[in-house]
Amino acid sequence: MSLRQIIALGSLANALVALYLHLWKLGLMGSLACSNGGGCAYVQGSPYSWFLGVDVALIGTVGYTVLFLVSALGTLSRFEDTRWVTRVMQVLIWAAVLFTLRLKYGEFIVLKSFCSWCAISAVSITLFAVLVTLDWKRVTRAMADSH
Repeated sequence: MSLRQIIALGSLANALVALYLHLWKLGLMGSLACSNGGGCAYVQGSPYSWFLGVDVALIGTVGYTVLFLVSALGTLSRFEDTRWVTRVMQVLIWAAVLFTLRLKYGEFIVLKSFCSWCAISAVSITLFAVLVTLDWKRVTRAMADSH
């Protein structure tokens, strides 16, 4: 499995989780599944679950969906060694890493809580940052080898 395929699969899974959280917040999912005694609901109901008036879970749904589309496109043979796909993924992923740092600060330091769904996203985006860095090295090498 290629790095881009791993990012595509992981971002699709994370998009579905973020959609679940957004739909829960809209009252469309019943009770929130959480493994730690209500921390997820507390975090999801806090001011840190909103950014500029937009639900953070909706931002995650859209962001992970765009990342899925770009990374999946990058798995097509005509795009597999193109640098622009990796550049777009880098912009999306590193912006998400910075956004995640803000969210983790709010969750851990300000709210003194823990949301397992948020942790999955944080671990995933960190892994994606490593993978996209490795993909950048791969496409840069492929470009150099072709000249």
